[in-house]
Amino acid sequence: MADAYIVGAYELPYRKAPDKSVAQMHGEAALGALADAGLTLADVDGYFCAGDATGLGPVSMADYLNLRLRHLDSTEIGGSSYVAHVAHAAEAIRAGKCDVALITLAGRPRQGQKGGLPFPGPEGAWEIPFRPVTANVYAMAAQRHMHEFGTTSEQLAWIKVAASEHAQHNPHAMLPRPVTVEEVLASPIIASPLHMLDCCVVSDGGGALVVARPEIAHGLSRPRVAVKGAGESYKGQNGGAIDITWSAGRMSGATAFAEAGITPADIKYASIYDSFTITVLITLEDLGFCARGRGGAFVADGNLISGVGALPFNTDGGGLCNNHPANRGGMTKVIEAVRQLRSEAHPAVQVPSCDLALVHGTGGFLASRHGSATLILERE
Repeated sequence: MADAYIVGAYELPYRKAPDKSVAQMHGEAALGALADAGLTLADVDGYFCAGDATGLGPVSMADYLNLRLRHLDSTEIGGSSYVAHVAHAAEAIRAGKCDVALITLAGRPRQGQKGGLPFPGPEGAWEIPFRPVTANVYAMAAQRHMHEFGTTSEQLAWIKVAASEHAQHNPHAMLPRPVTVEEVLASPIIASPLHMLDCCVVSDGGGALVVARPEIAHGLSRPRVAVKGAGESYKGQNGGAIDITWSAGRMSGATAFAEAGITPADIKYASIYDSFTITVLITLEDLGFCARGRGGAFVADGNLISGVGALPFNTDGGGLCNNHPANRGGMTKVIEAVRQLRSEAHPAVQVPSCDLALVHGTGGFLASRHGSATLILERE
């Protein structure tokens, strides 16, 4: 028996929310995930959120939701926070600090939230004068990977193609039309070498997850998704001695695989954070799905397309085509992995006999500093 199970998952269906507050969206997502699990707010005694939550984070949200808590957590590692929250919830349950943990995400970037570097850190005085924005920081990693390993724009384009092939089956996807490699390459350059179609969408929305102790999970009617392994790490500037062609996923993935007692070859489905196509390619190398520098060859020719390739990924369309709520994609990566393990993904993209899935989140910027979180999930 696992120490903890994901028993509820819910994704807000809309991609634009001009008439809703962020707190209201957190509440809607929470109620949706609890209904999916067959539980109520009264059952929740642990709550987890990150920087997208309004006010004083878990304090304000717990008051808004009228929760009675024994444990709360506001870990903030960008878009990977919600992947880490699942691991933290499992740890809290294992330690006896809570029985039912609720994790929520929501945001409204399409209503005026500005892009760029959202929270200048101690590095701000030295970096902000050079006007870094998200796209060009990721483009630096792509340029360097191309220089080091011969990776091509055509290979990166295959990642977008795979996401779009999946998104056509998602009625809520922002970009539901399949695209070709040629169309990706013909789209405008945003930050060389990244084209517009190499970039994720920007969407309002959110989602929630419910993690429960085994005795509670076994009393519910929903399929049980066990948390089998987890890892977290970060990668920074290291005093200037850095290599921007790899990510912190190298460390978080190794920890998760070791804890689960499996290897990348055992994974049937992968949810990979896809803020940009280069994010996916570097992550796949770092997690051990292919050798370093071989990510371009690995993703080419449809290898990430469900029913076609060896490693189906992001079968809801991911951040590249479906949504990227609050500019934080970790939550939806867990939700789609849960759908796959429950055999509740769209039939056109459902992975046969999907019993082991990997989820990986990246929070921050590949070419400067970021956090990573990796989960191994198993259908019981």
